[in-house]
Amino acid sequence: MVEKLFMGLLDIFRPITRLLPEVKKPDRAPPLTQRLLWTLACLLVFFILGQIFPIGSDPSKIAATFERLDILLGSSTGSLITAGIGPIVLSSIFLQLAVGAKLINLDMSDPENKKLFQGLQKMLAIVLALFEAAIFSFSGYIPIDAASPLFGSIFITQLLVMFQIALGAILLLYLDEVCQRYGIGSGISLFIAAGVSKAVFVGAFSFVSLSASGEPSGLIPRFIWNLINSAGSINTAVFSLVPIVFTILIFLIVVFAEGMKIELPLAYGRARGLGARYPIKFLYVSNIPVILASAVLLNIQLLGAVMAAPVAGQPDIKMGLFGTFQNNQPVDGFAYYINALPNPLLLGGYEQYLQIITQPNEIIHIFTYGIALILLCIIFGWFWIESTGMGASDVAKQLERSGLQIPGFRQDPRITQGILERYIPIITILGSIFVGLLAWFADITGALGTGTGILLTVGIVYRFYEELAQQQLFEMYPVLKSVVQ
Repeated sequence: MVEKLFMGLLDIFRPITRLLPEVKKPDRAPPLTQRLLWTLACLLVFFILGQIFPIGSDPSKIAATFERLDILLGSSTGSLITAGIGPIVLSSIFLQLAVGAKLINLDMSDPENKKLFQGLQKMLAIVLALFEAAIFSFSGYIPIDAASPLFGSIFITQLLVMFQIALGAILLLYLDEVCQRYGIGSGISLFIAAGVSKAVFVGAFSFVSLSASGEPSGLIPRFIWNLINSAGSINTAVFSLVPIVFTILIFLIVVFAEGMKIELPLAYGRARGLGARYPIKFLYVSNIPVILASAVLLNIQLLGAVMAAPVAGQPDIKMGLFGTFQNNQPVDGFAYYINALPNPLLLGGYEQYLQIITQPNEIIHIFTYGIALILLCIIFGWFWIESTGMGASDVAKQLERSGLQIPGFRQDPRITQGILERYIPIITILGSIFVGLLAWFADITGALGTGTGILLTVGIVYRFYEELAQQQLFEMYPVLKSVVQ
């Protein structure tokens, strides 16, 4: 019944998807130099959009940015790309889950069905862009210039700001298409990696002063400033480098974990002597669990702030079902205890941060956040492999269709499934726990770029390197391209 409903909707939306504009595919593959230039151009436009604020908004009144949200979604709160790649990612996840759960029956090997899927994804991304932009604009997360509203109306100003934020997200959607067809890799991955790299670089090297004393906000300039300033101390200077140490440590842990895998030997049933290996990586579900878990926790915070009502006489404080919010940031209640602590740099430094987290209330906060994050990672990790064809049963069928079997065992998908079930479920749970623990550890230690951001960036940079090496090889040996394709 549900499947028929979804297929009926497909027939309704099919003509609409054909009307959506798309980036024209190149007549022939651009050379590597042009691909690099297109990639850099997309990156430059992304950074420029992050510095443009919607007309009618008041950037000076943005109380706090959502560092984790900005990193996860490649966004910049308050700018045109406030929604970031959120609509694109969500639309992709929703449709992939619908196809994996057979709610939408599309054969992705059929070019027509694949084109329909891409059109549906684009249409859903545009709808989500408008929806998210409306939340940001009408909830007060993007302050409106109430002193001189556009056309003399607060409502019209909020409406225009909403359309500008939605336009920014749609521009990122088409930049992603440009990057995929003319550049290298995915625009989505590029924007995430760029956002994380910017957060790490600015956090480490910024000379901008955020205090009356003139102390730089960047950790390395702050370290030098504390060493040479008479008011500074060795302890304070050393503490300023702690987040950098944890950033490097987490980066090394992720690099090590990316290389951990179990390789099952495989053989071709009809060709003796030929074989292959099926790698089951420790991070089998990659970063998907922690992305979805972090998105859920952040959306609870956002929803709680939207539903909360202002306290009489205190316009910056709101109370609601999910707790108390000050300047749209949770300070007590359910939303507070399941979200990460503020970055140590926003709390006056690491010494001040250590004093805060040793309080009984904050110890409870740290552990409730960690438990919520890890449990959600396990749930989403398991759900993801079962709904996207990565479970033992689906992998066994894929191997059978390819004519592969495990040496020493009869070529039967049930036998292959039994062997895979010894590894995939355990690896899925352990990998989900690992990424959840690492993200939690990075958050409570104040690592630059957050643990989720570092996890994403390591994988993105590695895949970018692989594709760059492949394109370079194709240019040197053009015959290889026809063989691979």
